[in-house]
Amino acid sequence: MRIAMVGTRGVPAAYGGFETAVEEIGKRLVERGHEVIVYTRVEDRQRAPREYLGMHLVPLPAVRSKALETLTHTASSTAHVVAKSKPDMAFLFNAANAIYLPPMRARKIPVATHVDGLEWRRTKWGKGGRKFYRMNESIAVRYSDALIADAQGIADYYTQEFGATTDLIAYGAPILPTCNVDLLGDDLQFKRFHVIVARFEPENHVAEGVLGYARSNAPHPLLVIGGAPFAEEYTQRVQEIAASDPRIRMLGPLWDQDRLDALYSGALTYIHGHSVGGTNPSLLRAMGAATATLAFDVSFNREVLGDDGRFFADPDQLASQIDAAQAAPTEMIEIGQRLQRRAERFYNWEEVTSKYEDLAIRLADGESQAGRFSGRRAPNR
Repeated sequence: MRIAMVGTRGVPAAYGGFETAVEEIGKRLVERGHEVIVYTRVEDRQRAPREYLGMHLVPLPAVRSKALETLTHTASSTAHVVAKSKPDMAFLFNAANAIYLPPMRARKIPVATHVDGLEWRRTKWGKGGRKFYRMNESIAVRYSDALIADAQGIADYYTQEFGATTDLIAYGAPILPTCNVDLLGDDLQFKRFHVIVARFEPENHVAEGVLGYARSNAPHPLLVIGGAPFAEEYTQRVQEIAASDPRIRMLGPLWDQDRLDALYSGALTYIHGHSVGGTNPSLLRAMGAATATLAFDVSFNREVLGDDGRFFADPDQLASQIDAAQAAPTEMIEIGQRLQRRAERFYNWEEVTSKYEDLAIRLADGESQAGRFSGRRAPNR
């Protein structure tokens, strides 16, 4: 089949869940004999690569703006899909891009929309942005041939809000090898540091994670990896907290995947503050690295971690969890090993790819729920 993947930054993947999914699923679909077209977001089209891991890349520009970057890139991608690539079906990522479903439907291109988390709950969006996201959720429900949810909580949301059905397909977890201690750096020791990896946004609770660590008695350092191009005020808040504690190291974005993997697997704990997305790839990577996880207490994180998760709701609770982890390092290592086995069992990329492949075939063969649901929310929603 000829399959398009639209609405993400593209590949190679960095930290984003959508990009990780596109890379992991796309390369496996290619291995299974499909042609995969991925639309990538670039500034210089002339120098952009046109192939990656067997996937055909279509580099297109976007307006660099928090509000417009995704929408402008998906607009140009949609134009290319309907006029040039004309795939057998398309996967559209992000419910905010649902406004581009009608043009693809007009060209009779089946589309499965991966709706992601509850993006409109992010504080970075003003009243108009939240209203726009909620409107597009309704459009996705009405015009998508299928909806994909990556967590049960997201599937439940679409059922409760719209009475709509979804294909529940979680992300996969990379099972990482034993930590390469040579990549940690001269002053870091195996299981003698903590790590946060996240985009700096309020809903990812990076500030609370750093503050909770600062209130702990941990003798081992905290590494904070990540950033955000449109969140200067929040980033400054995180940096101010970190500056008050010499144990905290701000590493910024880290693009060396081998070193990043070593830091995941070498940490005593991974601190995960994400609260509004579904199944998060950074959380799965920590599980695949056999690292004990201290996670913000929401249903999505409890669903993924199961009984071996350790949870917090505020900085003081996190401080207590960090102190408990420091007091029982052997137990933390055992918890991490159980989490890795859980990742192998429930979050397998080959199985995820099979579900995407099956959905693509079904839609290309004419299966569709477009028009079955009105897109109107339940009363009082």
